[in-house]
Parts: sequence; structure tokens; C-alpha cells
Amino acid sequence: MDPTISTPQKPKVEKLRPYPRKWESFTMPRVKEVALISGPSSPKCKIQHKAPALVFSVGGYTGNFFHDFNDGFLPLFITVNSVYPNQDVVLMISKARDWWVCKYTEIIHTFSKFPIIDMDNDNTTHCFPSASVGMISHGFMTIDPKLTPNSITFTHFRAFLDKAYGQNQIQNQNHPSKFIHTKSRPILVLASRSVGVGRVLLNQNEVKLEAEKIGFNVTVFEPRTTTPLKESYALINSSHAMIGIHGAALTHSLFLRPGSVFVQVVPLGAEWVSQVCFEKSAKDMGLVYMEYRIKAEESSLIEKYDKDDMMIKDPVAYRGKSWSPEVMSIYLKEQNVKLDLVRFREYLKEMYKEAKKFMDKEG
Repeated sequence: MDPTISTPQKPKVEKLRPYPRKWESFTMPRVKEVALISGPSSPKCKIQHKAPALVFSVGGYTGNFFHDFNDGFLPLFITVNSVYPNQDVVLMISKARDWWVCKYTEIIHTFSKFPIIDMDNDNTTHCFPSASVGMISHGFMTIDPKLTPNSITFTHFRAFLDKAYGQNQIQNQNHPSKFIHTKSRPILVLASRSVGVGRVLLNQNEVKLEAEKIGFNVTVFEPRTTTPLKESYALINSSHAMIGIHGAALTHSLFLRPGSVFVQVVPLGAEWVSQVCFEKSAKDMGLVYMEYRIKAEESSLIEKYDKDDMMIKDPVAYRGKSWSPEVMSIYLKEQNVKLDLVRFREYLKEMYKEAKKFMDKEG
């Protein structure tokens, strides 16, 4: 609404889908369109806000833990700090389902002290001094300080998560979650995957036993959709190391304290996606990052395809530049992993050395 225009003019209309994956033609149609209409007047204000509005959608890949952060909270953090630094803002959200609001309530309330406005179910006319529609993204799991007015980094985002969840850490030694361990041995979180979803660690018990022999206290962590995030944060933030096969659950590595150890097990064909999803963010956050790339003999694909098949022999050449649904299905859904314990033991020894050093310094 422009109060300086006194004579009626034809309204200008612009439509957009406020979700940061504009290049994906199969994703964007699932995001509800928002119309911006300019004019000399507007409907009568039912509620007048003093703070500006930030409008965005959590449609698209909502429900996938990685995308909730990569396409949601990380762009939201960049946008708030770029457009509204040190200001209060009202979040107007499309597709803010009840379960999503409940799951991420601590993060949402850390972004804004105001109640969110559910754009799909609120028919009230809200008025704001200004509004921004859409979010700023710097790419996969990254913040580029050069693109922000106040040079924010990934360590600032980690501090933001600590602000959201750090006050709720479990202190009760008798808590049924059993997340509290004696601090004489470093705590290793072993991220587990459910059978049937792909990239399952087939010899998980043996890996756990090997890590315990090296000197770790090991907690097997298999997050469910119903697992409260403050509980997950309490476990991982109190640990000294984390390991897991590439997958959305490794987004929990954001809860690791800077200086702790993170090892990503990279299945065949998942080199690129492992790097862009978790390697860069881990390094930017100050973690001691290690990578264990499995060999063909450690992949279940060797039982289904010939060992001389290009798919096994040279996954990068086979995949080419296309990360198509067909390629994703082979490497991410068909494949399970059985680690070579002799080879992996050397990684565990290095992990232990770094984790013990971190524990002695930070507790």
C-alpha cells in the first residue's frame, strides 16, 4: 500500500513461491504461491503490527530433517540477519503444519518472540510497516560471510542453535534416556539407520564393540520423528565424537560442539552429496572432520552388480553430472554398508585421540 498515491491506478501484481529451491521444477509446484499486489489502499486492518513481516513457505521437502534446515532454518537465519539484523520480526509461514510447529518450537521462538501467523488458516487482515517475501540461500548447508552485511558465519548459526536448545540440557543423572555418561571416557554417538531405508550399517554391533575396545563410551542414536529435538541436542552436545553413514540424520552434527569429532561414512557414489551436505558445514563449524570412503567390498551393491560394472568401479563416471532420481535410488536406497573392521579400526584410533584431547580441554 502506497499512501503517496492519491489517484487510482491499476494494481501491480507479482506472484512468487517463497521457497529457496527455484531451480527444481519438480519441487516448486508443491509450494503455495503468494501474490504481492500494489495499490493506493488495502482492506481494513484487523491487526496492526509494529514489527515487519517475513513471509516464507515450509512446503517442498518439509519433513526431511536435512531439508528442514538446509531449505528452512539456515536460509531463515541468513535472511533475518541480512534484512532485519537486531530487529524483531513476525514470521508468516505457509504450510506450517501443527507437527512441524511442535517439533521446532524452540527454534521458532528463538527467531521471533511473536506468535507465528499461519497463512493457510488465518483469514484476518494483518498490517505491517514492511514485509519481506522469500528467503536468502547461499547454497547447500553454507553461509557466505561476504554476502551478509554483518559477516555472519556458520559458527553464529551454531551459537543460535545453542541459544534455542542449550538451556534445556538434561542434567538429571537418573533420566531414562541414559544420555549422561561418566566423563572418564570420551562419548561417541553412533548414528543408526532403520532397516529398509538404505545405507544401513550391517555390522553395527561389531563397530560399537570395536569403538568401546578403543576407549569410547558408545551411545547408539536412532532418531525418530517423535524424538524431541531438545533431547537429541542434550545427547549430542554433551558428546565428544559422532559417526554415521551419510543421510539426513547426520544433520544432527549441527548439535556437536565446535572442536569435537565428526566422521562421515561415505557409501559408493555418494561422494559429492556427502561433501555438499555435511563436510563443508562441519569444517565451517569448527569440527574435526574425517571421512571414511568405503570400498566396493564394503558395499552391498557388490552382491547385486558385477564388480567390473562402471556403477561399482567408477561411481563418479557412472553418475556424471546428473544426480537423477534413478542414480539416487541405486546409491542411497539400494545400498547398505558392512565396514572393514581392520581398516576402520585405524580411523577409530584417530577419532579417539582427537576426542580425548577435546574432552580433556572442554569436558
